[in-house]
Amino acid sequence: MSLAAESPSPSSPSSSSGSDDFAALLDAELDLTSAADSGSPGDPSSASGASDDEEDGGDEEEEEEVVVVVEQEDSVVEQSSTKRRRVEDQHQDQEKAIRPDEDAVGSSKNVKIEICPPHPGFFGGLCFRCGKKQDEEDVPGVAFGYIHKGLRLGTSEIDRLRGADLKNLLRERKLVLILDLDHTLINSTKFLDLSAAENELGIQSAASKDDPDRSLFTLETMQMLTKLRPFVRKFLKEASNMFEMYIYTMGDKAYAIEIAKLLDPDNVYFGSKVISNSDCTQRHQKGLDVVLGAESVAVILDDTEYVWQKHKENLILMERYHYFASSCRQFGFGARSLSESMQDERESDGALATILDVLKRIHTIFFDSAVQNPLPSRDVRQVIKRVRQEVLEGCKLVFTRVFPLHQRPQDQMLWKMAEQLGAVCCTDVDSTITHVVALDLGTEKARWAVGNKKFLVHPRWIEAANFRWHGQQEDDFPVARPREKSKENAADAASAKEKGKENAASTKEESKENADDAASTEKGKENAGDAAIAREESKENADDAAIAKEKSKSDAAASGATGS
Repeated sequence: MSLAAESPSPSSPSSSSGSDDFAALLDAELDLTSAADSGSPGDPSSASGASDDEEDGGDEEEEEEVVVVVEQEDSVVEQSSTKRRRVEDQHQDQEKAIRPDEDAVGSSKNVKIEICPPHPGFFGGLCFRCGKKQDEEDVPGVAFGYIHKGLRLGTSEIDRLRGADLKNLLRERKLVLILDLDHTLINSTKFLDLSAAENELGIQSAASKDDPDRSLFTLETMQMLTKLRPFVRKFLKEASNMFEMYIYTMGDKAYAIEIAKLLDPDNVYFGSKVISNSDCTQRHQKGLDVVLGAESVAVILDDTEYVWQKHKENLILMERYHYFASSCRQFGFGARSLSESMQDERESDGALATILDVLKRIHTIFFDSAVQNPLPSRDVRQVIKRVRQEVLEGCKLVFTRVFPLHQRPQDQMLWKMAEQLGAVCCTDVDSTITHVVALDLGTEKARWAVGNKKFLVHPRWIEAANFRWHGQQEDDFPVARPREKSKENAADAASAKEKGKENAASTKEESKENADDAASTEKGKENAGDAAIAREESKENADDAAIAKEKSKSDAAASGATGS
């Protein structure tokens, strides 16, 4: 079985990777094991015993050649079976493993293999050096199923492969680039999640058109649509000249492979380096432990920071790409999506074009020949930190009513972000302040900024600088006046207006009913007033009747007195 057949060819741009090196080397070792077990006469690998005995005098030269074979991955697959035998002999000497003695015609004696802990790794449940079956005690290590199914490597073997990969990368003046998929390079949605507006615009039909330059695709087997982010093809082409690239997504493996085919139809960028959620060693977290590249040369592009808890210094946070309406809903945006508005990011100055410039600068600084320390000792994390601190260098900020009361501003994310971008943050104003960050003009510090002709900016000015990796125009991030709706509420207002239209008919009907009720109530009030007047008049009449009756009694009494 040829394992290297599943990996990129040596001529592929990605063939220098540790994963491809291991695939080729593992092929060689499995071929040797198979030859040793068969021991058939006339087999080229088993006939090398006599020639090895004749070369005892040239041990140093042979060992030097072996090192070259091990360290230069690009030539491993092309080595003859004789050189493969030499690689095997070197591994036997280093690890003190016992192989069968062979005579000149290739016959082998009984095989006696000594256990070799620590095992370099397992393939298909067997140690690929000594052949021992994997048991519970051999579980430690990392599974690399995306390279070959059933492959697990030990720490020492991972370190060896990373070391070999680092040498090759630095020789080719390349670094490692880890690329997220969703909201970074693409945006996907399910057919069932398409909005009414998207269906009316015929987005699903547009994705089915046979256009080689299209960026909208249908994944029929998954009942999904995928939109490539503008500039992504040029981004990958130029980045591949500076980086060895991996895909790393929290999506399923089948989904990751389908997207990789869309991004890399000729299989020249990624090869087998497509990592999915099944390859992660920690739930809901991504890690460089499954990447056969040194952390010191790894750059990560991802829209989600919390999944990289152990590698934040390697991370360049991407501005999320929301093309479909379902993506906007997922993150709580009430505005119309790009698809519904029939718009998209500009290629010339969109997110990927901006980040490509950042990557070029990082690459240039890392390989700067004027730097005295040798390449293997350099760390790309320090370069990322340096480039990031140039974004707001020279800015001195003070915040006003941006953070919750009774909490230390130094602990707030926005404060820390500004400092990472090179700004100096303060709690009080003075003449050296360059920017006041506020949510409205109603604060004393905001009025001070206006009076002293300082920049008054919304907090989103800092967030935009963080995503765009350069300072933004202050006029594009104005601060609202007191009790005036700020720009960030415009989407909510539009949504509320739309909702109001939908309820207009029922509201109007209810208003009409309420008006009728009000009229009835008013009429009732009038009737009640008339009744009160009538009761009062009735009472007055009753009093008059009582007086008249009393007067009648008095007259009757007077009349009786006169008659007597």
